[in-house]
Amino acid sequence: MNTWNVGNVKITRIVEIEMAGGTRFVLPDATPEAVLPIKWLAPHFMTEEGKLIMSIHALVVDTGDKRIIIDTCVGNDKERVIPSWNKMQTRFLEDLEEAGYPRESIDMVFCTHMHVDHVGWNTMLVDGEWVPTFPNAKYLFADKEWEHWQAASQEEFGAVIEDSVQPIVDAGLAEFVPCDAQLCPELKLLPTPGHTPGHVSVDISSNGQKALITGDMLHHPCQMARLDWASAPDHDKALAKLTRRTVFESVADTDVLVIGTHFATPSAGHVKKEADGSYRLEVFHS
Repeated sequence: MNTWNVGNVKITRIVEIEMAGGTRFVLPDATPEAVLPIKWLAPHFMTEEGKLIMSIHALVVDTGDKRIIIDTCVGNDKERVIPSWNKMQTRFLEDLEEAGYPRESIDMVFCTHMHVDHVGWNTMLVDGEWVPTFPNAKYLFADKEWEHWQAASQEEFGAVIEDSVQPIVDAGLAEFVPCDAQLCPELKLLPTPGHTPGHVSVDISSNGQKALITGDMLHHPCQMARLDWASAPDHDKALAKLTRRTVFESVADTDVLVIGTHFATPSAGHVKKEADGSYRLEVFHS
């Protein structure tokens, strides 16, 4: 478990899965031969053999007034096409409670987008029905993202919207907000389209300190070194590349703590610009 303090805000990482290898379907260009020359990726983000290390985790943002969980992973019991994600059984809720955040204590859930590995724990299986996991929370989604998934599907993964988003809507707990909405005094959405049309990242600001939760604006720090490497699931690869470059340029060589939604432990750091125009992540140990 990692924790970071950004001003008066505490951010806690709750890991569902962390793995080395098996990630080529996400970043097909990131072969071992291609990533091994990027020396700074080791040891945190690649193995000695050049296999990428990635994570699926949620981030709990505790402002003191609000407990907000950002992105809810894959979830248990979901029928998924990817075998390792099918009907998973993890300790996610137990780990969340052990971190001091029982599910009933969460005030708000926000999903940076509606892909399979970001909405799963929105719901849980109870007596054969999908019910909201966080019964006292308001679930917020970007309005543009919801509109997109009304006309699209994730059949390559399973009935994602049907089992992990629609039950929230049906329960009256969903709220659709603009892509630049202010969620609370400390949290503001940053539109980062490309991966999906309504994809957003989350800016955190408190007491003069700042952080950025990426969502899937990028999947792995190797995309800082290689701006041309697109993620296979990117809806608009050219726009996603432009978004990454724009955001990297805005945070490079600043004190903004960048927390990657799929970055392996330690998952956070500061972006530095290299002489050749690429970027690297200088890891930050909490």
